[in-house]
Amino acid sequence: MTEFVPPEFDVPLGLQTSQFVLEPLGPRHNEPDYAAWTSSMEHIRATPGYPDGSWPREMTLEENLKDLQRHARDFETRKGFTYTVLEPAGRGVIGCVYIYPVAEDEYDACALSWVRASHAHLDSPLWRTVSEWLESDWPFTRVTYAPRA
Repeated sequence: MTEFVPPEFDVPLGLQTSQFVLEPLGPRHNEPDYAAWTSSMEHIRATPGYPDGSWPREMTLEENLKDLQRHARDFETRKGFTYTVLEPAGRGVIGCVYIYPVAEDEYDACALSWVRASHAHLDSPLWRTVSEWLESDWPFTRVTYAPRA
């Protein structure tokens, strides 16, 4: 199996704009992450890139913690990269960005993102910023990332 990113690639530990901050998702984000997505399940399901309805699904806070631990392990082992999206000032969780391998040969990676319903106005700016970030700072040439209007 080939590496998702080259061994010499320094994986970005975050991204900051005036509208949001991205940092690696981990167990410390459990409660605010859980509150963010459970308050916005229908909104997330309507977000481009989530067409099959398999997520979000009902989970307990403990199940969410295990999911965040899995994402943190993926980050550490460079198998995939999940970032929490935070408000710049209060650092409240407002969404997530996922960057993972894709089985389709025509793409190097798949990116997905969501924002909570209360921050829906940030969905397109997040998509635009992450798209530009993937192009400028990541080693991928072809990324699939559901476009926004």
